[in-house]
Amino acid sequence: MQITQILFLIFAAIILGSAFKVVTTKKMIHAAFWLIVTLFGVAALYAMLNAGFMAMVQIVVYVGAIAILFIFAIMLTRKELLDSAAPLNKNWGVAALFGLLSFGGLYTLLRNWEGFSNKASALSTDVDMITELGTALVTPNAYLLPFEVASVLLLAALIGAVYVANEAKSD
Repeated sequence: MQITQILFLIFAAIILGSAFKVVTTKKMIHAAFWLIVTLFGVAALYAMLNAGFMAMVQIVVYVGAIAILFIFAIMLTRKELLDSAAPLNKNWGVAALFGLLSFGGLYTLLRNWEGFSNKASALSTDVDMITELGTALVTPNAYLLPFEVASVLLLAALIGAVYVANEAKSD
């Protein structure tokens, strides 16, 4: 095994383990912190792919903004940081079965696709990827609408958190 394969397996184990902790931990604040570990692992995978810009965007946008927004929302809206309900309900086995069936179906679909076994071609160094990404984010025919919808959604979540926090103070 090469060192990159070993690093990939380590980061994949960190991502899967921390993602499992996100959905099984009893304390919401701990789930948010495990989410940060998961997002850092994804950023490490981006860095392994020589996508430094995407790794930094992952850290700045997801870890630095969204995960911290989750933490603020939890701290503003929750009176008790320990959930009283069990993290797993009685139908967890059915959900796990559907998850495995979905994974198997996706794997079968991708396995039959001829591009699944092809190796990726090397990225050309003469293309300015950051300029192309920036252009794609602000071009009306590309990703401008999803980019703006995400910003409005985050603004609505922040306004909702402040509203709920003010309502809780008046009680």
